Amino acid sequence: MKSIAVIGGGVAGMEAAAKLSKMGFSVTLIEKTNQLGGKLNKWHALFPSRRPADEVLNGLKTRVQLGINILLNTEVEHIENDDDGFAIALNQNRMITAHAILLATGFDIFDAGKKEEYGHGIYDNVITSVELEKAFRSGAVKTLQGKTPKKIAFIHCVGSRDEKAGNPHCSKVCCVTGVKQAIELKEMIPDSEIYMFYLDLRMFGRHFEELYKEAQVKHHIQFIRGRLSEAFENQDHTVMIKIEDTLIARPLKMNVDLLVLLVGMQPSGSINKIIHDLELEKEKDGFLKQADKHLAPHKTNIPGVFVIGAASGPKTIEETVNEAGAVTFEIADYLQNKIATKILKNENSFI
Repeated sequence: MKSIAVIGGGVAGMEAAAKLSKMGFSVTLIEKTNQLGGKLNKWHALFPSRRPADEVLNGLKTRVQLGINILLNTEVEHIENDDDGFAIALNQNRMITAHAILLATGFDIFDAGKKEEYGHGIYDNVITSVELEKAFRSGAVKTLQGKTPKKIAFIHCVGSRDEKAGNPHCSKVCCVTGVKQAIELKEMIPDSEIYMFYLDLRMFGRHFEELYKEAQVKHHIQFIRGRLSEAFENQDHTVMIKIEDTLIARPLKMNVDLLVLLVGMQPSGSINKIIHDLELEKEKDGFLKQADKHLAPHKTNIPGVFVIGAASGPKTIEETVNEAGAVTFEIADYLQNKIATKILKNENSFI
């Protein structure tokens, strides 16, 4: 039986592992933390339908319960490859072998503290979109002083489309995440005022535009094309923000009770050792390079090493699940061709 190591136990890794196992492969799912699900564990509701994240997470966990060797709290220390496959050294002096490797290592969330002028980690009531999602999961959104915020501002593209931050790429999901969260806030706090400050709104997916219109028409959320230049904390712990309105080319100031920074995706730093060991190629933005974006999007430059999900660039959950289905056939095709080639070589050796 051919064996496959899936590195990363988030959405991509779980779905791919389940599908590969159903195809009859021996699958080992390696996750560095103490639970499966990745960043989905931190989310409250999913765009655009606002479906509970736990519903999707539980569905994925059900699929990986049978026939898969799941290794939690497990780090990949070193990988070597040869003609027969890969030898993978794990922490606690463990070793496994695999005929193919699937990298489902996801992404890192931009550290908003790197944008010091925005005040995250400095001012009490400057939070990230991830922290807001955690507040939704708790059932209440409050300021650090325990008050219900009545005036709230969102800042788009924090750590995305930002050369100075080292992330020139668009993170793809931030705009729609912000719209979803603004609607949730308005429903939770009906008398609140909510402002969205954006560079460009990128509602690329199906039903995303409808969500944006709902935010404007039904919930009266105000969208302002502008760039945050500075944030300051007032004595009462509200936050004063300075914005350049890029449509009318004038500055404006606003005091808000809560400032939400929509943080983007960036390449995972945890797989740099794997990249080095396998001599994998990266794109200029740091994400793993696909062998052919159109015809072989899940292959890397190394035969037998495949990639899915946000390891090769920002993705939605829907895109990631679809990729997990597609990559199984690419892996199966690779292993079948490898077996056929090996048989042919053996036959030729007797001629």
